[in-house]
Amino acid sequence: MSFTHHQVIAPPQRQTPRPALKLIKTNELSRDQWLAVRKGGIGSSDAGTAAGLNPYQSQLELWMIKTGRDTSLPKVDPNDEDSPMYWGTLLEPIVAAHYTKRTGNRVRKINAVLQHPDTDKSWMLANIDREVMGASDVQILECKTAGEFGARLWRDGVPDYVVCQVQHQLAVTGKEAADVCVLICGQEIRIHRIERDDLLIERLIALERQFWHYVETDTPPPADGSASADMALRCLYPQDRGNVIDLREERNLSAIFADLVSVRDAIANHEAIETQLRQTLQQHMGDASVALFETGKISWKRSKDSQSVDINRLQKEQTALVSQYAMTKPGSRRFLIST
Repeated sequence: MSFTHHQVIAPPQRQTPRPALKLIKTNELSRDQWLAVRKGGIGSSDAGTAAGLNPYQSQLELWMIKTGRDTSLPKVDPNDEDSPMYWGTLLEPIVAAHYTKRTGNRVRKINAVLQHPDTDKSWMLANIDREVMGASDVQILECKTAGEFGARLWRDGVPDYVVCQVQHQLAVTGKEAADVCVLICGQEIRIHRIERDDLLIERLIALERQFWHYVETDTPPPADGSASADMALRCLYPQDRGNVIDLREERNLSAIFADLVSVRDAIANHEAIETQLRQTLQQHMGDASVALFETGKISWKRSKDSQSVDINRLQKEQTALVSQYAMTKPGSRRFLIST
């Protein structure tokens, strides 16, 4: 009897990541100074956008911010009580305190912008909400709040854009795990553990590097069809110069134009069908307030009367008064198609 000897090859050991560098302390920075520092790289909260996975922000909008073209973009007032950012900032210490109460893990703030220690990734920055102290299985705490709309993104766990944010933090800091503690609708705390995923981090860095190349080469990334990209385009190109650009020899763009015309025609046809179906149901409802069906219901109720100003009459009878309150409304570019 003979034996075949096979050489056993141990899997390669992952090198222990180096700790992050402290780029700048944030204790005495104003919000504007902190935002200026963030423009020098991709922060952890930028990661989901840079990867194209943020439902709230497009790559084009982030590119405008990073390249200093954001003066015309709408700014979020951190003191606006109707803003999710206001409540997120206000509730962050409460979320962190409840995390400690729930898990027993002590946490502390890190008042610094962190930077990846590798020189070829120095554009990777991170702000950490809290550092977890004395726990062997988790090192970072990310605090989140989600309102009625945002809570829908958390139904199946941590949203992709938040996973990108946390994996970015783990990449910059070299840590192994983070907890995401989210307050849902102001009354439910959920804690999710995210382990370091080196394969995901590798893919994320590749996507972030591609986006940062757009920034370094001053090349706008492609629009993605989102409301954020639409706003960015309107802010980026608010004025036309009256010139004509001939794209008839650009086959790709001509094909896109033809597709756009076709899609608009299809939408118009579907809207006509929708109108006819709606009117048929309205006719059968008559003066009923609600109609019930096997798969749902329709509500058709009269709204309350409201009052408005008769502008035409006011302009005729109180011309001088109207002129005192006149204001100029900025014009906008209209996107019209002719075939």
